[in-house]
Amino acid sequence: MPKKIFITSNPTDESKQVSVRLKSKLLDEGFGVLEEITSEVDLIVAIGGDGAFINAVHEFKYPKAPIVGINTGHLGFLQDIRPDDVDKLIADYKAGEFYLMPISIVKALIHMGDETVKIYALNELVVRNTIPRMIHLDFKINRSFIESFSGDGLLISTPTGSTAYNYSAGGAIVDPSLEILQITPLSPSNTNAYRSLTSSIVTAPDSIIEIYPQKQDRTSVQIVRDGFDIPFEQVCKITITSSKDKIQVLRLHNYDFWSKVTNRFL
Repeated sequence: MPKKIFITSNPTDESKQVSVRLKSKLLDEGFGVLEEITSEVDLIVAIGGDGAFINAVHEFKYPKAPIVGINTGHLGFLQDIRPDDVDKLIADYKAGEFYLMPISIVKALIHMGDETVKIYALNELVVRNTIPRMIHLDFKINRSFIESFSGDGLLISTPTGSTAYNYSAGGAIVDPSLEILQITPLSPSNTNAYRSLTSSIVTAPDSIIEIYPQKQDRTSVQIVRDGFDIPFEQVCKITITSSKDKIQVLRLHNYDFWSKVTNRFL
């Protein structure tokens, strides 16, 4: 049976052109190209920037099928293939010259009295105020109290997300093959009134992070998931863990994370 491929892209002209070209080449090589995502899909191809990749992961609800990105954007950390390398992607995929990299995702349970909402993120979760003012958050790791944080918020990133908002906030770049969670403070306050950690904390993958908004901030907690704001009301507790589920990213054998870091940042 021919492998079934689903292609999704952002709306830019370049992405659309790459999508049309890729579809034509796949059909010529005997692949099936699906018009909609189904349980039969063998590979998802996301064309665009890193945002297109993240949108595909969310839209298809963290799919079981492997996903690969073709970069028509700017940074291209998640998007591994250049448009000029489409032929190589097809040839290597057909020949089995690739590997699947499991990518960790982060899970949060938002507790609001008797209601609990579950959300997932590929890059990061941010806990902050819905209005531009300081937020006060008590947090624990594995039931051990760490601190009463005061500042713009707390960012919890996956290794994949360590090169995104986390890096801009002063967090560490983490090899995506590791399984950790990183807690990075956003503009922590350090005055006579408040004392907050100023550096990131790296925890084990089975760690349980608990965040408790202080009473005055419970009506104005905002969770930002991979750049998308989700407002909540009367949040009394947020529990964050690494999800047992992972996504599978297709990588060609010439993929090198640290070369990409050097090319993008140094």
